Amino acid sequence: MNLQNVTFSLPIITTFVTYAFLMLFIGFYFYKKNKNSKDYFLGNASMGPVVSALSAGASDMSSWLLMAFPGALYAAGLGQIYIAIGLTFGMFLNWTFVAKRLKIFSQIAKECITIPDFFETRFCDDKHILRTIGSIVILIFFTIYISAGLVSGAKLFESVFGLSYILALSIGFIIIVLYTFLGGYKAVCWTDMLQGLLMMGSLIAIPLVMIYELGGFGEAFSTINEIKPQAFGLDGGGWIVVISTLAWGLGYFGQPHILIRFISIKNIKEIPTATFIGISWMVVSLFGAAMIGFLGIAYIYKFDLSLDDPERIFIVMSQILFNPWVAGILLSAILAAIMSTASSQLLVCASSLVQDFYTQILKKKTSDLKITFLSRFGVLIVAIMAFLLSLDTQSQILSIVSYAWAGFGASFGSVILFSLFYKNMSKEGAMAGMISGALTVIMYKHFGVYFLEIYEIIPGFLVASICIIIFSWIFKAHENTLRHYEKMQKEL
Repeated sequence: MNLQNVTFSLPIITTFVTYAFLMLFIGFYFYKKNKNSKDYFLGNASMGPVVSALSAGASDMSSWLLMAFPGALYAAGLGQIYIAIGLTFGMFLNWTFVAKRLKIFSQIAKECITIPDFFETRFCDDKHILRTIGSIVILIFFTIYISAGLVSGAKLFESVFGLSYILALSIGFIIIVLYTFLGGYKAVCWTDMLQGLLMMGSLIAIPLVMIYELGGFGEAFSTINEIKPQAFGLDGGGWIVVISTLAWGLGYFGQPHILIRFISIKNIKEIPTATFIGISWMVVSLFGAAMIGFLGIAYIYKFDLSLDDPERIFIVMSQILFNPWVAGILLSAILAAIMSTASSQLLVCASSLVQDFYTQILKKKTSDLKITFLSRFGVLIVAIMAFLLSLDTQSQILSIVSYAWAGFGASFGSVILFSLFYKNMSKEGAMAGMISGALTVIMYKHFGVYFLEIYEIIPGFLVASICIIIFSWIFKAHENTLRHYEKMQKEL
């Protein structure tokens, strides 16, 4: 049986439509709850540990968790597991060492709403240079990142509804934009929480049923060892590949849509609880995704099936193992993964466009109500730009995501870490780190500047770190910058 020919039924379509309307309802619900721009961008910094943790996880894990990652395990075996190890370790370090310090630092001089806002406050940059650089980095990388999510959504709707690519893209675009446009940060966080639970539930249910159908772990592993013994290999393709996949964890320190969750949490006392919830969710979800791909090797062989596209293993297992109504719920997890990531990134872009460029750099004095109004149109503008980029059906989604992840990790990640742990870091050091990190990734990716064919986040992060240290040594930190650091130390 060729699984590429399996068609979607009315129950699956009905479930998808119901899920989409639920997301829109949440957006409408929070529409009148947003009283000012801080509400719209940060949920008034009042998010509890459960919402913050699950929102951070869901906005981080896009459709690659349910499609690309299981597909990689199905195609290449356990050697692909290092990316999950790197991501889990990176997220743990982020919650453990960055979250508390970032929350405290963001409150020392004033309430920070965006990451460029934090950079400017941390280094007393009254000329808005860091804000400008940071905003440009966010708009460029996230517009591309969002387009990758829209393409994923278009392909999913294309399969479910049997629509043309453009029409499917338009449907996904409308759903994501509407509830972000209306509800703002609270809508995004609450939908992220629901989506995170749906994703985790799907990643638990499918491998459990697969194990039962295969006769247990022992029988499944015996089958895999018989037909594809190399799948148990843990060399990962060599030490360079292993280091590169583990290095994905570095990217967490610079992802604005994740870092903003640390700023928006209600208080620092809730961070340990959020850390436990977030890491638990991540470990369970990654393990479930890995098992779907790995067990899929045995399942496809045992039941004499064929699968041309490894990244469809989650989809076809949902269809085969469950009745259409349950399958529709499970497949909605893919839509959830796409929506949670795209909406979070969209909101960060809008906040940077309006809060950083319009009100701070251009010095446009206006009411808070108008800022919120303009922010909604900022969502629309960025979304339209991403939509136009998404029209190219030949885009390599995983490559784009990898590129954006490296760009943020090298430029923002290096600056975030040094700003929180290096007292003598100066404004010039932050500028040098952000620019050099971004440029190194761009040159490595687009101009053939390679070193051992390693993932571009590694040279980018190293170059940025070196530049931060050198420029902070040449240009000394401002006195107020040093005082900010000392205040943060007292609060720890």
